[in-house]
Amino acid sequence: MFATRVELHDLTDEILLLIFKKLDKAEVLYSFLGVNQRFTRLVHDSIFTNRLTLTKGLDDGLFDRLDNQKLERFCLQILPSIRHRIEWLGVEASSMENILLCTSYLNLYGLGLHGIEENTALRIFTDETPLTRLLQDKITSLVIDTILSEDTFTEECLHYGSSDWDQPLFQIPATISSSTLLELHVILETFTDCLYLLDGRFNSLQKLFVDVCRIVSPRIIIDNQKQIPNLKHFLLYSERDTDKYNELIVPLVYRMTNLEELNLHLVVYCEKRSIDGYDLKRNIISHLLQLNKFVFNIRSRLSLNDQAYVSSNEDCQRSFNGFKNNKIISCIDYFPDRKEGQCHIYSYPYPAKYYEYITNNFPDGLFKYVREVSL
Repeated sequence: MFATRVELHDLTDEILLLIFKKLDKAEVLYSFLGVNQRFTRLVHDSIFTNRLTLTKGLDDGLFDRLDNQKLERFCLQILPSIRHRIEWLGVEASSMENILLCTSYLNLYGLGLHGIEENTALRIFTDETPLTRLLQDKITSLVIDTILSEDTFTEECLHYGSSDWDQPLFQIPATISSSTLLELHVILETFTDCLYLLDGRFNSLQKLFVDVCRIVSPRIIIDNQKQIPNLKHFLLYSERDTDKYNELIVPLVYRMTNLEELNLHLVVYCEKRSIDGYDLKRNIISHLLQLNKFVFNIRSRLSLNDQAYVSSNEDCQRSFNGFKNNKIISCIDYFPDRKEGQCHIYSYPYPAKYYEYITNNFPDGLFKYVREVSL
């Protein structure tokens, strides 16, 4: 028998596309665009050009940059040739200006800025530059991944100076604003930063996704009453305990009068009663008349004292009768030696990548998003 040698150009378009889809989009464009007319036609497919990220996240939380040779070819040849096809671009800080200003992106609406430092973030929003004009005139969806200064707090947000507690993450000046931005994904230091973002400077914002390190009371007066009628989708995620659910989170949600989708991922310290279905109906759902989707993952911590209401899992589960969600899971545990109780409620399927403080009462079910479990 004779061995048969099959090369890439011998494969059908369908098989080539299946192979290319398994590869990094930027690598596909760099390797095959311009090789011949057939390969160029294939990699011009919207699968490879509509949403393009020109960086990779590293294990240490930083972002990889294109080497000089690749950056030059992308800026001089590849990006100009597909500029009318690109709708979303993800870039890292060092190559950001080269990539975004190398051509005119006719249909660009979304931008991901990764590994960007505080000063750079401020500059691109406040300086009068071509990059600033691009953000103000064309971008309606924005993701910002920052590298925060080490003298403020560590990468894991474990150490804070008290003098920083009431300051917004970027020391946000009033000049930072946008009347065109529709979607924003951002990681913030404190809940105060979130209030600053919603003080009217982004008045067209429809979707806001916030990952906040600490939900604590500001020591300065910030308006948390003005309505936010344009916001349709709000996600709030925080891994650290907060006792400001009623003081800060509920009033903020009240302001979102036309909210259609709400995602809450919280750990809440409660003094008298854990958060259950009755609480969510009274404090959240009854105030959001347009709400049609509510995804939540809330773990309440309760100090077992004379004033605490001790609920059973059956009582908690009963509190969700009448919820629109098809299935709500509740799991209650009490630890007398620690004088503490825990109530974990979430909409099913479980929405998070982490399942923390798992106990013997762990409910069954499919957890297809979970990547890490802790006891």
